[in-house]
Amino acid sequence: MSNLEGIETRIVYEDNHLIIINKNPSEIVQGDKTGDIPLSETLKGYLKKKYKKLGNVYLGVVHRIDRPVSGCVIFAKTDKALSRMNKLIQEREIKKLYWAVVKNKPPKESERLSHFLVKNEKQNKSYAVKADVKNALKAEMEYKLIASSDNYFLLEVQLFTGRHHQIRAQLAEIGCPIKGDLKYGFPRSNQDASIHLHARKVEFVHPVSKEKISVIAPLPKDAIWSYFQNAVQS
Repeated sequence: MSNLEGIETRIVYEDNHLIIINKNPSEIVQGDKTGDIPLSETLKGYLKKKYKKLGNVYLGVVHRIDRPVSGCVIFAKTDKALSRMNKLIQEREIKKLYWAVVKNKPPKESERLSHFLVKNEKQNKSYAVKADVKNALKAEMEYKLIASSDNYFLLEVQLFTGRHHQIRAQLAEIGCPIKGDLKYGFPRSNQDASIHLHARKVEFVHPVSKEKISVIAPLPKDAIWSYFQNAVQS
């Protein structure tokens, strides 16, 4: 199966300026040292084919999510759109909601978390530290418990900052590592190397049309996600 097959069904929004795709857990957003084909290149191929473009296709990466994470990723189809979306990110004008499945019940039904995180480059991992630690960055998010099963809890998380592995590190710090996330203390990996963290929804005012954009990414197909989707809908 070529990388282009099935890509169209995962596009959750597209206009002349932006394209938002529902990323699979195994994909990387941009090229890295693995040499694997990134989502950005697959999308360029899709746009080139769809619009029969002869030359190079422009595609700017507005933001990234970690490889084992699924859900909404925004790309810009023009340089102008990219610079305007970057401005929205800097001004925290893009609302990002995530769904996370955890094994342990969080200490409260809902809570705003504030930590200082420092990234260990060698381990590719973030740690919560005291504020005066060198290179520590403030990380803020809010979680809300929205459903539970016999074994797991579903949290809706809103990000207020965009730090390295932020949700994973902050939930682990309160004793709630995400299902499948070995790096942050969950005891077992998921079979497909994913973690149960999904970029569920993005909302923002379109930088060109000024319309309000609200996009939801369908959940990955597995029994746990299906259970929670039904639990939230019922």
